[in-house]
Amino acid sequence: MSADFAARAARLAGLAGALAGWSPDHFWRATPAELAALLLALAGPAAAAPCARAELERMKERFPDG
Repeated sequence: MSADFAARAARLAGLAGALAGWSPDHFWRATPAELAALLLALAGPAAAAPCARAELERMKERFPDG
């Protein structure tokens, strides 16, 4: 397991526990679709859709990381 995956999984598990009351066992038994449904429900109707590739390219040009 990579350190990046472990860090992200720990963050998601913490969010699921803090915001939805999921136990660690519940988190690890959940499918990706169940976790996505939970996160979408918590985000609410104001959650932004991912930007299109063209928009991402415009932002990269406007705000280069140098």
